[in-house]
Amino acid sequence: MSGRSLRFEWTAFTGLTAIIALLPAWLVTVSVLWLPLRWFGNVNYWLFVCAFFSLFILLFSRPVQRFVLIRLIGAREPTLQEAAILEKSWSPIVRRNGLTHRRFVFAVVETEALNAFACGGHLVVVSSTAIDTLDERHLSGVLAHELSHHLGLHTVALTVAQWMILPIVVLSRFGMSLRAIAETATVTFARRIPLLHALGLFVAAFLHVASWLLMLNVSLATLLGNAASRATEYHADRRAAQLGFGTQLLAALRNSQGSEKLLMRSNVWDRVFASHPPMRLRINKLAAYLREHHT
Repeated sequence: MSGRSLRFEWTAFTGLTAIIALLPAWLVTVSVLWLPLRWFGNVNYWLFVCAFFSLFILLFSRPVQRFVLIRLIGAREPTLQEAAILEKSWSPIVRRNGLTHRRFVFAVVETEALNAFACGGHLVVVSSTAIDTLDERHLSGVLAHELSHHLGLHTVALTVAQWMILPIVVLSRFGMSLRAIAETATVTFARRIPLLHALGLFVAAFLHVASWLLMLNVSLATLLGNAASRATEYHADRRAAQLGFGTQLLAALRNSQGSEKLLMRSNVWDRVFASHPPMRLRINKLAAYLREHHT
């Protein structure tokens, strides 16, 4: 089977669990945003919800990913030197699999971690450390892995989930700020008036609980999203082998295994919330796949 074709793999469906988990908090957030429009503009609620949700479509256009999404995730466009290095490792993948250069957008994130990830429908983000330290062959394996995420449509649901999280987090932080203001005002101005003091404490407690519940919803969705992400890693490794870059990827994984040991998951929560499976397991599974298929 060719690995170059766009195909929605079953692991991509697991990302939908994060979207479903986020729906309650997201609808609450959208409702809060809609209230001023309802009071002053008589805007229909479901029309507003559909219009707000349709903004997700814009995330998957290359211009938006190049100029907006890159900055939202804290990345930047490659320098001329970085672009040349990425091009040298990317070109063999493009030539071997009949792809086009324009289909994908590269970005760089400043970090000491040896890392790369796919986002949206076109974005491939590589750490500056990976560009500086990996040789051309190893970097080709890493890029083939990230390309495999796009070809398997692994990033679609998870990108939508991340976009849904953004207004929820903003509303939650706004609620926490209002809680602090309510507590301060209650202590300062209403402590001698029992009724106002009780009302102020109630408002502060309500804002605290509401904000906490929103963030709890985000944590649950993050947990499910990371579980989905771990499942897609093995599929992306295998597809990278199908693209013809399995040995390069295996060498890159073995090369970066040492850096992972510096970030060992010290407790069960680190393992539960990890977005990637242990490097050792990925290496073993990919090596077994390459031996089985003589790739």
